[in-house]
Amino acid sequence: MRRLAQNETQAEPPAPPRWGRRFRLPSLVVLLASLTACGYHVSGHGDMMPKTIQTIAIPAFSNRTSRYKLARTLPTDIGRELLARTKYKIVADPKQADAVLTGSVHNFVAYPTISANGRSTVVEAVVTLNLTLTNRATGEVLYTRAGAEFRERYEISTDPKAYFDESGTAMERLSKSVARSVVSAILEKF
Repeated sequence: MRRLAQNETQAEPPAPPRWGRRFRLPSLVVLLASLTACGYHVSGHGDMMPKTIQTIAIPAFSNRTSRYKLARTLPTDIGRELLARTKYKIVADPKQADAVLTGSVHNFVAYPTISANGRSTVVEAVVTLNLTLTNRATGEVLYTRAGAEFRERYEISTDPKAYFDESGTAMERLSKSVARSVVSAILEKF
């Protein structure tokens, strides 16, 4: 082995290649591509419906309960939600539609959930629906949900002088909530 003289310096070995810098961008591109290919998306904004569906009819829902207003407002609110969130046109005549959403209000119950001093202060309303979206041309069922249960709570006053019936506005909120859920389920095929 040779000894170095005082004025002679040892040559430094070459630095190892910087693999991290070289492959950082391609790795990031592969990662992002794989995430988009996996189907990640915002819930309720997908569209799993056949491309042949352009128009949807929502006739009046049948009703097996005493809540007649709910059976009237549900088809209207579902139609508004479809118009607001999708490209579909809502038509009145099922014979003119590509798809038809039929439904029935199967059950409705309202019961007290919280009591204060022996008096109920909150009521929970529960509605059960049966829904079916059918491709009119082929008869194929695009979406079906039997026994879909939706809930809404509303407060009631314990003071008889200040009593105001909140059930009507609660049913409106329930109808809009059902519409959002149903449209999301139809679009995502849940």
